[in-house]
Amino acid sequence: MLKLAVLGAAGRMGNAVLDCLQESAGMRLVGAVTEPGDPLLGSDAGDAARLAAPGVAFSADPDGALAEADVAVDFTLPAALEVNLAAAEATGTALVIGTTGLSDAQMQTLAQAAQRMPIVYARNMSVGVNVFMDLVARAAAALGDSYDVEIAEAHHRFKVDAPSGTALALGDRIAEATGRRLDDVAVKARVGNTGPRNAGEIGFSVIRGGNIVGEHTVMFVGPEEQLQLTHEAADRKTFARGALLAARWVAGRSPGLYSMADVLGLAAGDAS
Repeated sequence: MLKLAVLGAAGRMGNAVLDCLQESAGMRLVGAVTEPGDPLLGSDAGDAARLAAPGVAFSADPDGALAEADVAVDFTLPAALEVNLAAAEATGTALVIGTTGLSDAQMQTLAQAAQRMPIVYARNMSVGVNVFMDLVARAAAALGDSYDVEIAEAHHRFKVDAPSGTALALGDRIAEATGRRLDDVAVKARVGNTGPRNAGEIGFSVIRGGNIVGEHTVMFVGPEEQLQLTHEAADRKTFARGALLAARWVAGRSPGLYSMADVLGLAAGDAS
């Protein structure tokens, strides 16, 4: 029986993970962490998720919540990264991290921690979106520099980072496939008289509204044709199911920083 803890258990994604545990044979919830001051502190996370075996209270103590866990799934905020990494290392717990918006310095911290523990990091845990990213990278490599690339994404009105982590990961994969660095070619805003498009740019556009779970479209625009690849998420459970799949995969692994491409056996690259 795989013993699982959830960091950020009271959030939208944490709730989705708890809900999906009902369908996950061979997994048992042993810890559920939320932020200090949350009204749910002390209440039963199993009851909240309608689990068949409740009995785990929401806690603000990561060390205590991870004490019995084999793997912890982390959908929190960037500010909690260092605390969560320290708790996982102290308790010998593998990590699956889906937190978006990490800074370059935090990514370095993550890579350093992965030298001591197994970590799966992905900015999007959906199985479908990771296959989508693999297809996008293959298309970029085949089409080359003669096609202009635009990435459009849409999310709910509460999302705080833009462009989305998934959109940036798509840009990374496209840039890598065409021998460029995303930082050198990304255009994240166009306002006013911007002049003609520069060759090799990867453009981004962002929509925020309502309760859109997540939509991403990559356009390859050539002189005589367009190719569009699109992924639409209908429910946050698709990310939660991917995270639980990653949790099964990473349990017992050697230290290292893994991606969903590793979990799914896709071509090399960070499908996160």
